[in-house]
Amino acid sequence: MSKTIKRYSNGDKITVEEIANTIDHSLLRPDITVKELIEGCKIARENGCISVCVRPSDLPIVVKELKDSDVLVTTVAAFPHGVATTESKLFETKDAIEKGAVEVDVVMNYGRFLSEDYDYVEDELKQLAELAHSKNAKLKVIFENHYLTPEQIKKACQIAVSANVDFVKTSTGYAPSGSKVEDLKIMRKNITDTMEVKSAGGIRNLEQTLAVLSTGAVRIGTRGTEAILNEAKENAVDGYLIVSDHPVELSKEY
Repeated sequence: MSKTIKRYSNGDKITVEEIANTIDHSLLRPDITVKELIEGCKIARENGCISVCVRPSDLPIVVKELKDSDVLVTTVAAFPHGVATTESKLFETKDAIEKGAVEVDVVMNYGRFLSEDYDYVEDELKQLAELAHSKNAKLKVIFENHYLTPEQIKKACQIAVSANVDFVKTSTGYAPSGSKVEDLKIMRKNITDTMEVKSAGGIRNLEQTLAVLSTGAVRIGTRGTEAILNEAKENAVDGYLIVSDHPVELSKEY
């Protein structure tokens, strides 16, 4: 399953519905209950979110809750540290897709990346992308930018391009900091036009959301969905808001 993807730039008009179509509603906290999962799926359905992003063990529940809706089911692999073996990541990805996920956000082995073992990282991501694509699913790779310099983010993007992943993503939300507008600009500039950028970690209000979208990122991972969209509805003029690259501070909280 796929949905129309639209990139935005500074000054573009955007509707509340279009903002919702960028949000992966996050249900990843380790203490989330089944009741909260069901409530989260309801939030995503009623607000027209593009996706929910859930823990792997929750897939059967979420797939059932989102049946007959347009909301995509996303999960994570090797989350949040990326240190699982390649074989484990492949199994997690395959198992998740077989359980109904259509997108998998896998954490890059950034320990190996920081060790400059680039062949290891690229080979792993390439295998994961090939597996996902063979099952008509998409693969996002989480860099965990908190631990990377701007030059290292560029290098990670080059590896992601070579591995043929579908999205590059900023953060898990479990590092000391999350998404940064400057990082998003670097990521968008250093991937191909057929790839996309997902921002996660610290997007909690409308101003932050509009700033993130101004970079060309097309997905936002957040659990602040209701607050963002309620604020958008309150501030829309003639049905629209304006995407703005006005500098903002993003919190570290996912």
